[in-house]
Amino acid sequence: MIWLWITLIAVVAVAIVLLALSIKIVNQYERGVVLRFGRLHGVREPGIRFIIPIVDVMTKVSLRIVTLPIQSQGIITRDNVSVGVSAVAYFRIVDPVRSVIAIENVHSAIDQIAQTTLRKVVGQHALDETLAETANLNADIREILEQLTGEWGAEVTLVELKDILLPDTMKRAMAKQAEAERVKRAKIIAAEGEAIAAVRLGEASDTMMAHPLAVQLRTLQTLVDIGVDKNTLVVVPAPLMNSIGELTAFLDREHAAAAAAVGRESTKHVVSANANGSAETAR
Repeated sequence: MIWLWITLIAVVAVAIVLLALSIKIVNQYERGVVLRFGRLHGVREPGIRFIIPIVDVMTKVSLRIVTLPIQSQGIITRDNVSVGVSAVAYFRIVDPVRSVIAIENVHSAIDQIAQTTLRKVVGQHALDETLAETANLNADIREILEQLTGEWGAEVTLVELKDILLPDTMKRAMAKQAEAERVKRAKIIAAEGEAIAAVRLGEASDTMMAHPLAVQLRTLQTLVDIGVDKNTLVVVPAPLMNSIGELTAFLDREHAAAAAAVGRESTKHVVSANANGSAETAR
């Protein structure tokens, strides 16, 4: 009787264990790939699923997008510059059967192939292209990864370069180049401004020559501008050549007036002398 109870308890325990092993829960974002005696038996959808213990083996495969950081890679660009490039890739499983049967560890495989692809693509471009055309590099890396991972039942949805590390010497050289470029643009802009100013000054001088009063008006306007600051020293700008011409004309007029006055005095003395002589003769 005791042995009967022991056997019954053992059978119940084994049944409970087998039932527990046969019940599998597949989440909504997962699919269960079942192998029976080592052969593909089917794919289980989300929910409570039952398998035959020991005979069936279920491997759960997540269909969610996986974020895969690509470690910084020491890469030599096409123009022989050593840079460190890191990136991030996003992929998801689209075929659970292939991801289990075609490759042993799909996540590790994508990580390794992403690193080698990153080195290959960046190494084919010059440094300036790597810095300026990251969108094209991302597209090239993604295209290569899609061709390789499609056979593994995975789909690469996005690849982005995350960081590009440059040597300190290259940073200083690029800073000098940028500074020289800005200095060049500043000189060009200043030269263009001088050229435009020269043209405008020429037009202004022509206008002032046609209208002499404009010079005086401009002089008065300058005085008003100077007076706003309440300066104790006032410098009066005046056209130099006109001032010299006016001074010369003034001196010439003064000399002419003086010569005319001297001539009139001499004439008076001659007339007086003639009158006196005539008077003596009459006597």
